[in-house]
Amino acid sequence: MLLPLFISKRYFVKNPNDDNTTMQVRNLTEGSIVRQLFTLAMPLMAVSFIQMSYNLIDLAWIGRLGSRSVAAVGTVGLLMWMMHSVALTSKVGAEISIGQSIGSRRLDKASIYASHTTTIAIILGLFFGILFSLFPDVFVSFFDLENDISREAINYLRIVALTFPLMFLILNFSGIYIGSGRSDIPFYFNSAGLILNIILSPLFIFGWIGFPKLGTQGAALATVIAQLIVVLLFIWHLKRYGLLGKFSFFVKPKASYTRNILKLGVPIATMNVFFSFINMNLVRIAFHHGGHLGVTSQTTGGQIEGISWNTSLGFATALGTFVAQNFAAKRMDRVKRAFRYAMSIMTVFGVLVSSSFILFGDVIFSVFIPEEEAIKAGGDYLFVLGVSQLFMMIELTTEGMFHGLGRTTPPAIISMSFNLIRIPLAMLLASQMGITGVWWAISITSIFKGIILFIWYLVLQRKLSEL
Repeated sequence: MLLPLFISKRYFVKNPNDDNTTMQVRNLTEGSIVRQLFTLAMPLMAVSFIQMSYNLIDLAWIGRLGSRSVAAVGTVGLLMWMMHSVALTSKVGAEISIGQSIGSRRLDKASIYASHTTTIAIILGLFFGILFSLFPDVFVSFFDLENDISREAINYLRIVALTFPLMFLILNFSGIYIGSGRSDIPFYFNSAGLILNIILSPLFIFGWIGFPKLGTQGAALATVIAQLIVVLLFIWHLKRYGLLGKFSFFVKPKASYTRNILKLGVPIATMNVFFSFINMNLVRIAFHHGGHLGVTSQTTGGQIEGISWNTSLGFATALGTFVAQNFAAKRMDRVKRAFRYAMSIMTVFGVLVSSSFILFGDVIFSVFIPEEEAIKAGGDYLFVLGVSQLFMMIELTTEGMFHGLGRTTPPAIISMSFNLIRIPLAMLLASQMGITGVWWAISITSIFKGIILFIWYLVLQRKLSEL
């Protein structure tokens, strides 16, 4: 039997399989709410930024090769986004199931969940990595690009697909640590990977100091090496320090645990896969109305917007972990207060980001691509998206609340519905306004998603209060 000891706001629990090891997690059901939210959120926001920065760094260097190369890498980035979305199945499942197990004082179940989510990550990562490596041309052909851009994208994807198994494991291990209240560890390891990527990318792209000059393929190779190091760091730490009792990485899945993980993770993964697929279609529309500059604006502009999106997502993930523990511990007073604090913080941040995009969009875009025409098109994209940044952050913060409560379906319904509307709306507005109409379709639907999901949560909160 597990006997938790409450020390310094963490549980130090004897591993039932080894008298010499302990399982260490963070207790979020006591203490200052604001301090705990920031303790969780700051590393998570940094990790989200780091994961997004892999592509941003590559784009910044590849931008020196020209906007056509940026278009090639940008389209592959959308496919990587889709794989990142699929990987959320195990990550979100780990965050919520482990967080709720800890909140209900069942660390034995938390350890079993960690094994199951890792098994799922390994299976899915290997499957998609092999699929994209063998048939990159099939996936790139979806975008209907010009021949030279398409060839460059295929060569880039064939190498970067090797990171898919690594990406699935990184996200899964991050979810396990986050659910355990240890968001600091993913930050350290992902930071190490980012630094390595920053060093290797220009060396492989331009062939500096004796390295082979590989162009866009060099950027892909640098990403593979960096993410491999991150995975090895996670494995070393888990084996060395025994989070959740040195759980097994690959097990024969049990139906009850697998079913609950999929119940929690699949709606979020489906929502994000659908989101990425919609954006792939929007890129096709952008290409028809704006050529390769339309693709460059949306893909690179989307990566820049990812700074605010990933920062908000990091805070929302922290909120979800906090809520999962406190909801399981029946501390609804702390749940409600945490939501108010989080929403206040995200509102201030949203106003700042919106103002930056609206006033300085072209300046921000010029950091990544120095071509004058690309700067103008990218500045227009950031201006339009700046209008909806606050509402996007409201949506993500509210989504974090739903996740922590174990209700992952409502955010998926709202997101998928309005993302689907983007395609006909983009076609309609683009026929009247040109390429800018595509951007407005994205911004308008983001506003509606934020408002409607917030209202849905208020209704849910009232029902929970009555219960």
